[in-house]
Amino acid sequence: MASKTGAVWAIDIGNNSLKALHLSDVSGVVEVIGFDHIRHGKILTGTSVTAAERDELIALSLHQFVSRNDLGKDDIVVSVPSQNSFARFVNLPPVEPKRIPEIIKFEAAQQIPFDINDVQWDWQLMTEAGGSETRVGIFAIKNEVVISALEHFSRENVQVGYVQMVPMALYNYILYDRPDLCKSDSQATVVLDIGAENTDLVVCTRSRVWQRCIPMGGNAFTRAIADAFKLNFEKAEKLKRTAAMSKYARQIFQAMRPIFTDLAAEIQRSLGFYNNSNPNTKLSKIIALGGGTKMRGLLKYLQQSLQIPIERPDSFKKLSIGPDVSAAKFHEGVGEFGTVYGLALQGLGLASIDSNLLPRRIARSMAWAGKAKYFIAAACMLLLVSVLCFARVLFDKANYNDKSSIRQEINITINTTRQSIKKLEDQKSKASVYEAIIQDKFKLFKYRDVVPRLYQTMLSALPNEKNAAEQKDKGLYKAFADGDVEAVLKIPRKERKQIFLTSMSIYFTDDVAIAEFGDATSQRGRSRELRDMAADADESMGGMGEMGGAKLKYAIASYKKKGKKADSGKEEDAEEGAGFVVTMTGYSPYKNIGELMDPAGVKDDPNKWGVVTRLLHPEKTIVGGNAPFKLYKKTDIKHFKLETGEVDLDAKMPVGIGIEDVRLEKTKKVKGKGREQGSERVLIDPMTKEIISKVAELDEDGREKINKSGKVVYKINDHWFVLNVKFLWKDAPKEIEN
Repeated sequence: MASKTGAVWAIDIGNNSLKALHLSDVSGVVEVIGFDHIRHGKILTGTSVTAAERDELIALSLHQFVSRNDLGKDDIVVSVPSQNSFARFVNLPPVEPKRIPEIIKFEAAQQIPFDINDVQWDWQLMTEAGGSETRVGIFAIKNEVVISALEHFSRENVQVGYVQMVPMALYNYILYDRPDLCKSDSQATVVLDIGAENTDLVVCTRSRVWQRCIPMGGNAFTRAIADAFKLNFEKAEKLKRTAAMSKYARQIFQAMRPIFTDLAAEIQRSLGFYNNSNPNTKLSKIIALGGGTKMRGLLKYLQQSLQIPIERPDSFKKLSIGPDVSAAKFHEGVGEFGTVYGLALQGLGLASIDSNLLPRRIARSMAWAGKAKYFIAAACMLLLVSVLCFARVLFDKANYNDKSSIRQEINITINTTRQSIKKLEDQKSKASVYEAIIQDKFKLFKYRDVVPRLYQTMLSALPNEKNAAEQKDKGLYKAFADGDVEAVLKIPRKERKQIFLTSMSIYFTDDVAIAEFGDATSQRGRSRELRDMAADADESMGGMGEMGGAKLKYAIASYKKKGKKADSGKEEDAEEGAGFVVTMTGYSPYKNIGELMDPAGVKDDPNKWGVVTRLLHPEKTIVGGNAPFKLYKKTDIKHFKLETGEVDLDAKMPVGIGIEDVRLEKTKKVKGKGREQGSERVLIDPMTKEIISKVAELDEDGREKINKSGKVVYKINDHWFVLNVKFLWKDAPKEIEN
């Protein structure tokens, strides 16, 4: 079970020192937020250390730890040595899941070599997901051992929440931090924790663990030196630690050589037993931990003897270091923090084995102690609620007696409300009559969105950021929308894929087959007449807005389909019916206006479509992809007409194109007078002030260029267009009323 505070302290009291690790788990990131490493005044298993002195040394180290670390309300996880604990892994017979606890209790009584009442024990399923066998781990420790270990913490008022065996903590560490070493049950990694008095050997696979405690550790080397040099234990320990720098290094290592051999032999014997019991599992690597691994030459000797690669980690792979923790100091002791790392993972709920050997009596008292504050709070709340309820009754009684006049007013109000409800019901009975009147009034607005949708369809077909990506990349449309003239002028005018609308007219017809187009080209003198027509159209549609100086004009007249005949005399087919006649006029600076309006052979390439091509495919052009209109008979000149021409002041073309201006500094040849200075009327772009009309080309002296035939050479700038199209209204009703 994970810590409630999100942080946990793990403590391992060994024969040489106290190791502690403070971890937190925030958003799945395990972080070191504190650690401590306190060496005892003496090695607890020294020859001159009595049992009482051993307890005193542990108490001093633990007191020092508690005094300089804030434990707060974080969970505490402690370890018990492997030589004082018991672990067995057995396969259960096939039974129903609900009977597993009963079977395990029977197996525990058979497997644990002590009276079941004299031990603290726990179990955990070790079955791999999808496995056919039900494998269970049984863990036990004698009551007096765990109680003795917990007494030290009790004296310091430290409440322990978990008790775990050292080998299982090491297994939890290796499976979490180095999952690459235990990918399957056929590949095993050996964790070798060389302590002061014992060496824990733990063989780890993905779903199984095997452990053995070898009664040989760093103290065995110390005793060998003491015997060889006739020293006491403390002096021999000091000589062992400084052996590499001593002038007697050769004699020291010669004295320790038998212990090297014996330790390697014990490890080899243990691994050989494991290999015989698990022939399908290969031992791939040994991870060496503990203070004994610091002994010079030991790991090299073991690797040569065992013929298995040995690694002593200098860091933990999945731990991040908190900002308040010294990374350098922490990494100095990484080799001795493997046990506390595994303990802390269990406290955070991240361990593979989460058995807990904490005595049940202590666990129950902790649970009740944790709930006591809630019981007290609940009792206080119950008392407070009782007092408030009694006070409320007295208050309500007094208030009731004082409010008799208000109750009379309430009764009057209730009677008035009942009368109002009756009147409301009478009015609701007339709702159908009012609904009919409302629906009749709203018929005027039934089709008011048709023309705006047609308007949207036409505008969506013009070149824009969506359908002219190469112009968007050049920033043309954004610059134009922002009014950035300098950015627009950076793009040559003939390369700007733009269409400027000067006018658009839309009118409704109940039969597009017989509707006719008007003449959109005219001299510029007709602009007053068109403005008057646009004003009438704007008034009729409620102010739909201007488009290039002329306003959208439309009217939907009442009609009824009667199967009218076209000029040919034939009955109208499925492609005939009500619709709209649209005339668009405008101009374009692009070098090939035909490519923008109606290019040929681009049906399957939307990137090359023109205005007319997009009108043929409104479902791929307009926002939403759905238009109730269909372009009518594009291939018939009676129903589709596209005219283009050069923008020229002296030619017949649509009105509203550009702004008229005068180009000065022009020298032209006048009949009978030679050449004289003059000016020329031109049309300019309202935004960029570029000349858009056809003008005479000038040489360096400002004279008109003359070709070999004696004619003036003209420069063609923009082109105008008039597009006459018809649209069938696919969703047209059978009748439309004004």
